[in-house]
Amino acid sequence: MIPVVALIGRPNVGKSTLFNVLTRSRDAIVANEPGLTRDRQYGVGERGGKTFIVVDTGGLSGEKQDLDELMARQTRLAMEEADEILFLVDARDGLTNGDRLIAELLRKSGKSCQVVVNKVDGSNPDQAQADFFALGFEHVRLIAAAHRKGTGVLVDEFLSAFPEQEQQRQQETAAGPLVAVIGRPNVGKSTLINRLAGEDRVVAFDQPGTTRDTISVPFERHGKPYTLIDTAGVRRRGKVQQTIEKFSIIKALEAIEKAHVVIVVIDARDGLTDQDLTLLGYVLNSGRALVIAINKCDGLDPEQRDHNRSTLQRRLSFVAFAAQHFISAKHGTGVGEMMTSVDQAYASAFREFNTRYLTDLLEEAVFKHNPPLHHGRRVKLRYAHQGGRNPPIIVIHGNRTQHLPDVYMRYLTNFFIGKLKLKGTPLRIELKSGKNPYAGKKGPRKHKK
Repeated sequence: MIPVVALIGRPNVGKSTLFNVLTRSRDAIVANEPGLTRDRQYGVGERGGKTFIVVDTGGLSGEKQDLDELMARQTRLAMEEADEILFLVDARDGLTNGDRLIAELLRKSGKSCQVVVNKVDGSNPDQAQADFFALGFEHVRLIAAAHRKGTGVLVDEFLSAFPEQEQQRQQETAAGPLVAVIGRPNVGKSTLINRLAGEDRVVAFDQPGTTRDTISVPFERHGKPYTLIDTAGVRRRGKVQQTIEKFSIIKALEAIEKAHVVIVVIDARDGLTDQDLTLLGYVLNSGRALVIAINKCDGLDPEQRDHNRSTLQRRLSFVAFAAQHFISAKHGTGVGEMMTSVDQAYASAFREFNTRYLTDLLEEAVFKHNPPLHHGRRVKLRYAHQGGRNPPIIVIHGNRTQHLPDVYMRYLTNFFIGKLKLKGTPLRIELKSGKNPYAGKKGPRKHKK
């Protein structure tokens, strides 16, 4: 299970600052959930090999009339989603009536909660901690989010209660590639999963956990095992059409983080919506292998299908590495070809590359297109090696690599993707500059012969 942490408190106590600190490794995975008066923000953080989801909420004023309204619309949802609640207060303001009211509703929730006293820099930390122990919570933590003081210890504390995720991933890998199926409500996710799992099969592999847990569905295709991750909740085939699916960013993020390959399902009749783009953005930033399934194509005439295809290809250029398949989950059209792309994406995401081979490719790339000059000096790229998988990471060592422009980084990325024949997975390039041990020193004097 990927733990979910909710940040709750009055306005201007530093929730957004702490949110940015906690999600620094994936700070691009931030989006507003539509349909709420004051939107919640979601992000993904990582520390010590553990992944967690952060939910940032709008500030509660602490006023009775405002508190009831926000509880119904936002805070209650964030509390229900959370495994851990961080209740932020301001050391400079001291304990306020608003803090007391918020503390009261948090105690009623029954959720694990820690008081986090922010902005302790410039104040007496012992006094601040003593003041907020009056709220009646067991744990009162001291941080200065703006300076990242105490935040690491804070994260370690709440993550210690959750099991090692790497061990879980290794156990799940034995059941074959983990394939997450995500998408908006009613785009056909459960129909597609039932199609893959078998027409007459009752899908009931719900794993124990909270109501928002993703559900794993093992199945075989051509003798090869897979595990599907359903974000809508898998149901008996006859009940699929009777249940209204709920769009949940928490479930989508959980599924993406667990998966090896992600299938994003899009409704061919609706085209590409803002929610589709949000989900695709999550996948892109996570680095997961991706296959795009445009579902419900059986109801489109050929002219409309061709128009939708060209429009989607243009708008999906930012995930051009992903295969696009026009399918009908209901009738099975195109599903086999889609799974072939899933196999290719999985294989590409987990390929291993020899250091000598990668360095040879780097030399070829530099020979074809030299790095640009920076203040009259050439950036030198010396050798490359593999730094990770899913997504494949290539680490390039050299001198002054920090001065490589984005356009050259895109050139290198596209060059390696083409040469390595990667399909369905993004590629990440990391740059490392070596220090010259003789920098600033005078070399030995050369004698003329």
